[in-house]
Amino acid sequence: MTVTDTTTVRRPAGAARGPGHDDLDELAGLRTVPARHPWRLVAGLAAVVVLAQFVHGLATNPGWDWGTFRLYFTADVIVRAVGRTLELTAYGTVLGFLLGAVVAAMRLSHSRILRSIAWAYVWAFRSIPLIVQLVFWFNLSYLYKRFGFGIPFGPTFGGFETMNVLSALGAAVLGLGLHQAAFAAEIIRGGIIAVDAGQREAAAALGIPRRRQAWRIVLPQAMRGILPSAANEVISLLKGTSVVYVMAIGELFYQAQVVYGRTGRVVPLLMVATVWYVLLTTVLSIGQYYVERHFARGAERTPPPTPLQRARTFLRGPGAARSPEGQS
Repeated sequence: MTVTDTTTVRRPAGAARGPGHDDLDELAGLRTVPARHPWRLVAGLAAVVVLAQFVHGLATNPGWDWGTFRLYFTADVIVRAVGRTLELTAYGTVLGFLLGAVVAAMRLSHSRILRSIAWAYVWAFRSIPLIVQLVFWFNLSYLYKRFGFGIPFGPTFGGFETMNVLSALGAAVLGLGLHQAAFAAEIIRGGIIAVDAGQREAAAALGIPRRRQAWRIVLPQAMRGILPSAANEVISLLKGTSVVYVMAIGELFYQAQVVYGRTGRVVPLLMVATVWYVLLTTVLSIGQYYVERHFARGAERTPPPTPLQRARTFLRGPGAARSPEGQS
């Protein structure tokens, strides 16, 4: 139970008291009691108990086998597999968003042919499961043993053997990139069409060239809508690289399978892969935060403080002044 602070209002001497003034003075002196929510407290305590039981089980259940987890978490074979996972993610992201930007531009084109082709691409690659696409590209040499260059439907002047060019890693990158491009195209298109058309009309009225309109006016504003979904796609691609195990590529999940297939320690090796995925996703999420904060400068005069700035303010005490803008 708390007592609210009251403020005394002084009236000139001899001033008449208006109607209801006695009631206001009486209400001002009353004590206020905060609303009680007992079920919130019960739900919170129940959640804490369940969490404590889970943590206790992690620490005491021998089935987790934390000794094996520590042994393999930084093993050379696992660290190399993490590098391969990051490599696949980087290649798939770059290829996917570059091609996705082209497909998005085609979908926004005034040409019906380009719009139709782009729509068909997005429809096809979003409809076919990723694992099916990877297996198809891995077996592309079965359908096309050789690619040639020449006149369409006519003679060829040169070419190459598909088997010699498209390795397992190349097929994985191609499959991940083409799959990612279909989603990236819709993300980019959605961000662009979310920008108010009046922005482009005003830029055109000022005589600003179209290319400058796109790079300096439309895209900076569209990035605020593109970034959250794009970051989700990159994180999904990071975890989606585990699908390439069907191609026997030594990424993280495949190597964890190889090790527990040899040792029989299934749970600790799955935990090794899980913790690595969590760490990598956390790093990507932190990067997403700072990139979004950078592009928010046009909409917010004072961007929110970074986690490091919040930590410094907390350590200095509640009365500390806010850190200067731009520090991290």
